[in-house]
Amino acid sequence: MTYPNEKQNKWPEASKAIPGLKSGLYIVATPIGNLRDITLRALDTLAAADVIVCEDTRVSGKLLSAYDIKGKMIPYNDHSDEKKRDEIIRKIKDGQSVALISDAGSPLISDPGYKLVRQARQCGVMVTAIPGASAVIAGLQLSGLPSDRFAFIGFLPNKQKARQSFLRDWAGLQSTLVAYETGPRLLDALGDIAEIMGPRHVSVARELTKMYEEVRAAAVSELIDHYKDKGAPKGEIVLIIEGAADKVWSDAEIEEALQKALLSMKTKAAATYVADLSGRPRKTLYDLALQISGKF
Repeated sequence: MTYPNEKQNKWPEASKAIPGLKSGLYIVATPIGNLRDITLRALDTLAAADVIVCEDTRVSGKLLSAYDIKGKMIPYNDHSDEKKRDEIIRKIKDGQSVALISDAGSPLISDPGYKLVRQARQCGVMVTAIPGASAVIAGLQLSGLPSDRFAFIGFLPNKQKARQSFLRDWAGLQSTLVAYETGPRLLDALGDIAEIMGPRHVSVARELTKMYEEVRAAAVSELIDHYKDKGAPKGEIVLIIEGAADKVWSDAEIEEALQKALLSMKTKAAATYVADLSGRPRKTLYDLALQISGKF
């Protein structure tokens, strides 16, 4: 994460406009790379909050230190249980203001926290959001792919079988898809995208807002060739995948797709998969898949 120099670490005096916060849960977005990408309202909230709930106190401590914020931090992550949530809700009910932040970006977007928000709402405490940086949105904006409709699908599964099954579930959606991936798994992920989703355009956005930010957008086959030649990239990666094309499938294309699907899927699953891709009725494709299976 990029930090400002010491002489730049103060924000305008407007921050003093909030001497205290109403008790409640404040979901605060933090920078995704460049420390200057934080809102004045976020700084005001973090400075005024009684408690700051964060994934890793070491990571968040660097952010707070850069802006001379001396808040009380308590950890909350994927391993936190109901007891920890009860503790946080109790603080709010006792009149304290609690700010929830993640290591980077907008909390709850592939980060822990939704159970805490749900419990807070069920308990009737005030919950509000202080919006800001998001790798999902930044990657989508830079991709050059349609942004009027998109779906964020989180991290792709680690293992190939699970990843391919996951991609099949989304293959028929005619909306841009946004996912997170790591450098070491990128080439395998691109290969599975090509195999399951076909010849689509994909954008690989990495190190967003940082010094070595890079966005590479091309046909998935070109990206595969590039990373085979150059090796796995470093840094955090956002994958933006072109949505399914609105096309009319020929009978030959339908049969070819079913034959390929049947190599790795059962008859019903193959029919459902091709139906989602093509828009053809599942019952029709199931009957055709049975016929094709009889040919093997």
